[in-house]
Amino acid sequence: MSDEIRTESREAFRELIDTLQEIDRRWASAEWNLLGPSDVADAHRALLHMVEGGIKTFFETDATRPRFQRIVGPTRKFTGDNADAIYYDAPVDPRYVYRVRGRMDGAVYCSFTVECDTADGSMATRTGGVINDTQFDVDADGRFEIRFGGPAAPRNWLALEPHATRITTRHYYENETSASADPKRHAALEIEVVEPATPPPPPPSDASIASGIRRVAQFVRSRTLGMPPMAKNPNQPAFVSLIPNQFPKPVPPADFGLAAFDATYSMAPYFLAPDEALVMTGRWPTCRMGNVSLWNRFMQTLDYANRPVSRNRAQTKLEADGRFRIVLAHEDPGVANWIDTEGKPFGLVFWRFFLVEGEVETPQAQVVKLAQVARR
Repeated sequence: MSDEIRTESREAFRELIDTLQEIDRRWASAEWNLLGPSDVADAHRALLHMVEGGIKTFFETDATRPRFQRIVGPTRKFTGDNADAIYYDAPVDPRYVYRVRGRMDGAVYCSFTVECDTADGSMATRTGGVINDTQFDVDADGRFEIRFGGPAAPRNWLALEPHATRITTRHYYENETSASADPKRHAALEIEVVEPATPPPPPPSDASIASGIRRVAQFVRSRTLGMPPMAKNPNQPAFVSLIPNQFPKPVPPADFGLAAFDATYSMAPYFLAPDEALVMTGRWPTCRMGNVSLWNRFMQTLDYANRPVSRNRAQTKLEADGRFRIVLAHEDPGVANWIDTEGKPFGLVFWRFFLVEGEVETPQAQVVKLAQVARR
């Protein structure tokens, strides 16, 4: 006769274990186009980063007493992080009005995006609105205050639509070194309900802990099994190419979940043999911020704390005619603007541009022999 104490939290915990086992069995396998031991190891690393992210941001979350939590960083990466950006998020409920305070912290672009339908831990179904630093007042010290929800205002305000469940923040930098890896970066973000509930929240219970565990499980599931392999996704965004080493025309992402209305994106996979390099040419547009990042197949940036795996405009040496020539290669070719693949033959190249003025020239790419690049 079992003396096991039956609780809802135990049931939820076992559901989480079952979810992780299914992810291991299916997502970390050929079903998601993994080809060998190194791919499987990378999948398990990505999975544990997502587990940590789910626990950090969704296990204990309360829209009546929200806190901003940093989403990703040098040792926690998922869903397309960035070496030049620092992201936070916090839960919200459209029944309340929120006051957010923070500072620019030297960022060249800052925005707040409302995400929809994430209360159970799911990926956002769509973006419900965005406000950037052209639409809120910043004082001489770089500080600002924004209201979310409540009566409309011409500035310093963003609506919370009925499906709003989360606010995501973006601070983008164009520094010589990675802002995301810089411990001195601090946006000092605060969020509070304008008319807070006065009684303290109830203490954790079996039911509330079980709910938190289930949010973590859904957070991880929606970012793994809930995202079909690129080649099998019927709803591929227009800014995504499935053709290696060929970029699509950069376009805004519309209301695509976890995207920003005021951004312009272009993404394509790269594929390189050990003795090859990808030479990418183009011209930075007139914009507030622009960069190109290298991800692995699981949409994790490579090691930007220790390697040159991305380039922003401040890090890019231009040609005499003002154009750039960026070289993606497995080893340093001895030329300017090298991006390090860490020796990975396959990965994803992602271009971001914010507050663009005019058309964005589509970056061109050509596969050449590494020795040819070094000679030039």
